Amino acid sequence: MQVKTRKKSLIIFSIVLICWQLFAQSCMKFRVSDSKAKEQFSSAGVPLKMETIKIKGFKLHFAKTGSDSLPTLFFIHGSPGSWDAFSVYMRDPDLLAKYRMVSIDRPGFGYSEFGEAKNLEEQSAIITPLLKYIQNGKPICLIGHSLGGPLAVKLTADNPDMIHDLVLLAASVDPAEEMPERWRGIFFNSPLQFLLPGAFKPSNEEIWYLKKDLKPLAEQFKLIKSHVWIVHGDKDNFVPVGNADYAKKMLTNASKVEVTILKGAPHFIPWEPWYKDVKAGLLKINMYGN
Repeated sequence: MQVKTRKKSLIIFSIVLICWQLFAQSCMKFRVSDSKAKEQFSSAGVPLKMETIKIKGFKLHFAKTGSDSLPTLFFIHGSPGSWDAFSVYMRDPDLLAKYRMVSIDRPGFGYSEFGEAKNLEEQSAIITPLLKYIQNGKPICLIGHSLGGPLAVKLTADNPDMIHDLVLLAASVDPAEEMPERWRGIFFNSPLQFLLPGAFKPSNEEIWYLKKDLKPLAEQFKLIKSHVWIVHGDKDNFVPVGNADYAKKMLTNASKVEVTILKGAPHFIPWEPWYKDVKAGLLKINMYGN
């Protein structure tokens, strides 16, 4: 009787595990289809262009709005996420009057080879050719949120003469502020990774990389010559506000560093109700000045 019960329990457990694996890989991908995104933007009267280009054999997907005759705001989402994390900015009439806007699916997310996470160096090597591809002779401003922040730092350091402005939104850049989170190693590069739903699998992987990536990144802050605006919430429970002080201290060669600490704000400052603060700051950026 016990043998039959155990066998039945094993079968039920196996079925549940298989169903979870199928469910985990099909949901929570944090992305919107191109057709649905175009519909949403069209209803707001904003033309949206979607494009995928191949860089070193890697398919990189991005969205674009605004006139090609204007300076560019280049948005880099956090982890997990996709380009549409900044969709509200990309259809804002005030921003569209001043900027062309580009938002990417970072490698491993959205429609940029979903699931294939990369470390900071690999991501920069893939995205740098896109920055060159979209160049229109006008200034470029990189805007990185959360894990998109250290990537924006890396991209600016790798392309100091191409990036005019850098905006760090709740950016995770200080290795000393990173929690060890040893549990991530249990899921990293093991069969257990397939238990993580959707975008959480590549997210766990790249965050595991980030723990090591931030140490060599410290040496690259001094390569940044652009104007930098650092924005952080003082109630951020994911990326401590101390990251803002660290970034300011490390940016020794930046043309100018400004820091805004949003009182009472958590980690999600790109969105309401803090969207208006970020938008106001973006509109004030002097893309042609020093």
